[in-house]
Amino acid sequence: MPSFDISSEVDMVGLKNAIDIAGRQITNRYDFKGTSAKAELNEKEKLITIHGDSDFQLDQIKDILLPAMEKKEPDSSKRLDHQTVQKVSGNKVKQELKIRAGIDSDLAKRIVKLIKDSGLKVQASIQGDTVRVNGAKRDLLQEAIALVKKSITDFPLQFGNFRD
Repeated sequence: MPSFDISSEVDMVGLKNAIDIAGRQITNRYDFKGTSAKAELNEKEKLITIHGDSDFQLDQIKDILLPAMEKKEPDSSKRLDHQTVQKVSGNKVKQELKIRAGIDSDLAKRIVKLIKDSGLKVQASIQGDTVRVNGAKRDLLQEAIALVKKSITDFPLQFGNFRD
């Protein structure tokens, strides 16, 4: 019985590369000279921390960082969970951007409900942080992929582990 998995994995190499590119652009910009503007990646905790002298500067750093991330992995900025801006010593500020990996239970339930309500003759089941879809024919699975791609646009998804 053919099947495939719907998952959401982070390309950490591409993300690290995008943060390095953004860091180089920040150091080369004239308006950031002599400021505390920088972007850091903590791979273990899956956390990006941006530092700046003001909220306006944080927004400028995001304007550099997010397009660099989008070039490396489409829709990767949608997986960021923006935390509140924190004041650090004096007039400096920082903001943490948590990187969400895997499909959380709410999104998994939404995907399963979408597939069941569509009337396609496929079965969807939640398996940890992935959703497995089984069907009798390959064409039905391709229709299910098209349906999920069209309907779920607020989080980046990958369709893989296709078995015949």
